[in-house]
Amino acid sequence: MKEMERLSWRCRRGLLELDIVLGRFVERDYAGLDEMQKAAFNALLDMPDTVLWDMIAGRQDASEGEQQALLEKIRAV
Repeated sequence: MKEMERLSWRCRRGLLELDIVLGRFVERDYAGLDEMQKAAFNALLDMPDTVLWDMIAGRQDASEGEQQALLEKIRAV
């Protein structure tokens, strides 16, 4: 439970669009991720808002294969 509370807090961003997309992803899909995917998601949350939004919007490529696969899942939400 604490992990989800912490994660929900980390998903609150300066951009409303990120709040919505990340919040929906966490609610629907986060529990089904494996440990590598969860680590990749946490790495995405460490990025600045504008960079993360550009990656989600497809304007910037992810640096790793795992991140790219995760971004595709996030976009599908």
